[in-house]
Amino acid sequence: MELIKRILRVIRANLNSLIGSAEDPEKILEQAVAEMQENLVRLRQGLAQAIATQKRTERQAIAAQATAEDWYRKAQMAIKQGNEPLAREALTKRRAYQETGTSLSNQVGQQTDIVERLKKDMRSLEAKISEAKTKKDMYIARARSAEASYRLQEMLSGASATSSLNAFERMEEKVFQIEAKSEAIAQLDSDDLQKQFTSLESGNSIDAELAAMKQQALHESEIPLPQQLPQSPEP
Repeated sequence: MELIKRILRVIRANLNSLIGSAEDPEKILEQAVAEMQENLVRLRQGLAQAIATQKRTERQAIAAQATAEDWYRKAQMAIKQGNEPLAREALTKRRAYQETGTSLSNQVGQQTDIVERLKKDMRSLEAKISEAKTKKDMYIARARSAEASYRLQEMLSGASATSSLNAFERMEEKVFQIEAKSEAIAQLDSDDLQKQFTSLESGNSIDAELAAMKQQALHESEIPLPQQLPQSPEP
């Protein structure tokens, strides 16, 4: 776990450095996850090397034990043939290989512990990365939402908002003016047309009245005047 702690300290240091420089939160999170992935790759490589070393040491320990047994058989053969010095030398060789085998077996035990710790650290880091990815997506979504909200508030409260609202107000005023002019022109056209019809109706009325007067005058001229009665003589 000490390796995990060192990795996390490095990540925290990088995050603090990036945050202090006021960089984009999304880039910070992406970089942090990328660094964790790189550390996981290195951890896996270290684990693979540790396992390979463990296997090699196991083979060497087995080979040393086998060689020690072989020298023991040679010592027995020398004893049977009455060659004690050769048997002693064979037993000396056997003891050396036994010690080597024991030392290698101890190393195998230590390397097994290292491999197990590395596997545990790797699983822990994989879980951390999975959790970090989930949190990264959540924090990125929150950061984008916060940025959008900030931009909106800035737009609504800033000078640009006032300018935009003023532009809308000016445009509204222009639209009102255009509509008023259009209504005025329509009203003028309507009044002029009405005046023409009124004038026409007035002319027709005068013509009709004039014709009626002419007709009446003609009729009156055709009526005979009454004859005067003869006056009676005075008494």
